[in-house]
Amino acid sequence: MIDIASRVHDHSWRIDPIVRSLLDTDFYKLLMCQSVRRVAPDVRVAFELINRSGNVRLAEIIDEGELREQLDHVRTLRLTRGESTWLRGNTFYGKRQMFSAPFMEWLEGLALPPYELEVRDGQFALRFEGPWPEAMMWEIPALAIVMELRSRAVLKGMGKFALQVLYARAMTRVWEKGERLKRISGLRLADFGTRRRHGFLWQDWCVQAMVEALDDSFIGTSNCLIAKKRDLEAIGTNAHELPMVRAALARGDAELLEAPYKVLEEWQEEHDGNLRIILPDTYGTKAFLERAPDWLASWTGMRIDSGDPAEAAETAIAWWASRGEDPRAKLLIFSDGLDVEEIEALHARFMGRVKVSFGWGTLLTNDFGGLVEGDGLAPFSLVCKAVEAEGRPTVKLSDNPEKATGPKGEVERYRRVFGVGEGRRVGVRV
Repeated sequence: MIDIASRVHDHSWRIDPIVRSLLDTDFYKLLMCQSVRRVAPDVRVAFELINRSGNVRLAEIIDEGELREQLDHVRTLRLTRGESTWLRGNTFYGKRQMFSAPFMEWLEGLALPPYELEVRDGQFALRFEGPWPEAMMWEIPALAIVMELRSRAVLKGMGKFALQVLYARAMTRVWEKGERLKRISGLRLADFGTRRRHGFLWQDWCVQAMVEALDDSFIGTSNCLIAKKRDLEAIGTNAHELPMVRAALARGDAELLEAPYKVLEEWQEEHDGNLRIILPDTYGTKAFLERAPDWLASWTGMRIDSGDPAEAAETAIAWWASRGEDPRAKLLIFSDGLDVEEIEALHARFMGRVKVSFGWGTLLTNDFGGLVEGDGLAPFSLVCKAVEAEGRPTVKLSDNPEKATGPKGEVERYRRVFGVGEGRRVGVRV
């Protein structure tokens, strides 16, 4: 097992790339990228870093030169032969050759496009612009780099013994969570922690710990590189990015209203089974389900990613029942800011009424709160979102207004078109 403390100590005196592979990304990015190349390969999109935790002034913590070095390194990466073989020949969600030959040929030659970086009021303004299939691939490595550089900056100067103690305490915390979770009969849980992890080595350790602690209850990881390295299932379907860009491209309110369903219609043409998972909260879950076409009710399940998770789950169960579907045959995936207490409570409430699964993110792979003086490693909320499509602003409303993005005027227009009110604000931890 890698000596994480020693490796972290060595960051202080030599360059150590944070992202070492284009596979160090979430599985849903590859699935969405293939879909985007099929339906909208030439659309130009811009992504930007958004720090929801304004009190964490990243540009005052992270050295800009180090950030540029890490970003520049990612632009030199190419898919290796072994990585390509894994994607081409592996079985994902029971399907061989998930990725087509034309897509793989494109991916094998992919070099991530240039970035724009400047400092504004203590924060990094980081932007990626280009053809949608290329620009979208920056999201996960960019987040991983900024998150790990923050961890490195806070830990810089700590001695090897201090780091050993720190990681021993963090490991104990993770293991105790696993000990609690393994008591849950019928648990199904995956690692969703790539985007806001403490670091790659730490995420890899956490995944290995959950494999041992939870056995068959741990069903895989969203991280493709770790899935390949540890022979685990790669987990993921789609994200808010698809309806956000499709909506931005809509011409007129009528087309805008249909955009979220058009995206899923295109997805259905490409995927079946457990990849047919609805993510309904981009423009409000209740409004989305009220207008949803009947064919969507036959999909395998739904992912709950904002607002009150229990309330959203009850809404989903009632919707399936109203459409003549048996909720007990459907799958709910909870993935918003989860920790052990929420997982225990949600599993107890819904298991038996519906199939239940959990995507455990930041509080699996970056729970270092209270372990250093000043709490400089406490989790915070950082995202990288599509902000423009063909020069038009994107919007996300969410079931939690604290997660909404987009220009104020456009947000108000989307609320009017989709019939979504202000909603109840819930503090975003991670």
